Amino acid sequence: MPKWMEYKRIAKERGALALELYVVNSVPAGPDVDLPGTLPDHLAYQTKLEAEGKLAFAGPVSDATGENMTGEGLIIYRAASLEDARALAEQDPMHQHGVRTFTIRRWLINEGSFTLSVGLSTGKAELS
Repeated sequence: MPKWMEYKRIAKERGALALELYVVNSVPAGPDVDLPGTLPDHLAYQTKLEAEGKLAFAGPVSDATGENMTGEGLIIYRAASLEDARALAEQDPMHQHGVRTFTIRRWLINEGSFTLSVGLSTGKAELS
């Protein structure tokens, strides 16, 4: 396999989007952590990053069955570098207070689509 930056160059040359984002997998640090107690600060931090254009997507993930919550979350950051994205993750109150730990990886978006529908008279937007 080529190195990351070489692959990114190749992807761009073939016409792929090659948009680099950063994926954070955030998991509870243990069974007795206070997830609900730190949730308000965590959500306020996410809202701040969203307003600054640094948060692309975030939300909880289910267990493997798809039936249960696990306390895990997936966060996608826009950042200038892996180091900048790591700093964003480290500043998350969940991570600062030891409630969750995280891993972070680069993600290169090459293909896919989404639909944005905006109701001009209602002001409502729907993403699918």
